[in-house]
Amino acid sequence: MSTLNMAPDANYWEDLRKQARQLENELDLKLVSFSKLCTSYRSSTYDHRQSDSRSGSVGSSQDNVLAAMTTELEHLLTNLTVVNDRMAEYANTPGASTPNAALMHTLQRHRDILQDYTHEFHKTKGNFHSLREREDLLGSVRRDIESYKSGSGVNNRRSELLLKEHEHLRSSDSLIDNAISIAMATKENITFQRGMLKSIQTRVTTLANNFPAINSLIQRINLRKKRDSLILGGVIGICTILLLLYTFR
Repeated sequence: MSTLNMAPDANYWEDLRKQARQLENELDLKLVSFSKLCTSYRSSTYDHRQSDSRSGSVGSSQDNVLAAMTTELEHLLTNLTVVNDRMAEYANTPGASTPNAALMHTLQRHRDILQDYTHEFHKTKGNFHSLREREDLLGSVRRDIESYKSGSGVNNRRSELLLKEHEHLRSSDSLIDNAISIAMATKENITFQRGMLKSIQTRVTTLANNFPAINSLIQRINLRKKRDSLILGGVIGICTILLLLYTFR
């Protein structure tokens, strides 16, 4: 790809925008898949722990898929950051063919999208690590309980209490997962609404810039309304004074 030391042209800017949109689309799809995989990790890991013959291979396979997807997402975010930096360099290049205001508006929109994707990736990654730590802890407790039960039948009551506590922890974990899913859905709706509001704001700003005479006309109308109100108030006041003078004369 040509560098920005060359003369700026619209084709280079359009190529950068195409690259940014392509990376954004890939990131959107990958983040959805990554979120679903992280959410399903808990139940699948627990189910596979029940079968001692395949638990190791299945868990290792899931970890490999998650590690590969994490690396791929980090690579896509890095590439999108590079493209945004090149777009910023082009927008600040003297003699760009497109007006700087339009370039900076487009660049800011791509930067906002990159920031949202980066935040969502780190949040999902952090939630997954916390989830896996809880799963490892619960699995360790369960193994200890089952080992204790198999070694001695004297403390069955204590084992039952531990099992009940374990089930309570699993129920709480499920509630947390549901809350996370609801929060992610709410975040997606808010992001969509923010995009709609930005679009409306851009259109209103464009309309106001294209028709400055409308603002001037509205200001003149408001001034005339104020002037008429003052005149009317003065006439009413004078008439009231004359009427009082005539009445008490």
